[in-house]
Amino acid sequence: MKQGREIIVLECKECKMRNYTDTKNKKKHPEKAEYKKYCPKCRKHVVHKQTK
Repeated sequence: MKQGREIIVLECKECKMRNYTDTKNKKKHPEKAEYKKYCPKCRKHVVHKQTK
């Protein structure tokens, strides 16, 4: 793994299902990440937010 990057888990805001993992640089972006991604349970594109 690249140095300085940390693995994060993304959770659907509607159904709370943890669907995706991603990496981010915590020094450059300390705030929680939010992406609009497809949720297979909701069957539509929904905002996914970083969890602990």
